[in-house]
Amino acid sequence: MGASIADNDLDDDGEFSESHEINVTPFIDVILVLLIIFMVAAPLSTVDLPIDLPSSTAMPQKKPDKPTYVTIKADLAVAIGENPVKRVDLISRLDAAAESNTERLVFVRADRGVPYGDLIDVMEILRKGNYRMKLTTLEGVRDPVVPQPASENSKP
Repeated sequence: MGASIADNDLDDDGEFSESHEINVTPFIDVILVLLIIFMVAAPLSTVDLPIDLPSSTAMPQKKPDKPTYVTIKADLAVAIGENPVKRVDLISRLDAAAESNTERLVFVRADRGVPYGDLIDVMEILRKGNYRMKLTTLEGVRDPVVPQPASENSKP
């Protein structure tokens, strides 16, 4: 509880009148500490592999708490999460971490510049390892509209 010396009440008894103002300094200190914690933790929660994902306007689906990402970068290097791995070691490395992934579900991400054949090669490796796959795109971002080919009925 705060107290203040009243200007007009100068007694010799030494009593202070009560102040009914809230001390906000501790509140601001706590808020600033929380802000710093969130500023440090937020970048750590994202994956930092530099890939250019294609986008989709499909409705996002629910992901598991700790999804396993297999990423194909533009230079055709493969990574599990952020750890690079050779294609021949892909299944063995996923099996080593399989205790956290009982459904054997893998989210496949590929850079926009990855050739279709290389994407299919990695998916084939995962299929042989009995892993289920889901393809990952950027959510809710529209690509530039691609004109649809004219159908036979729309000819003048």
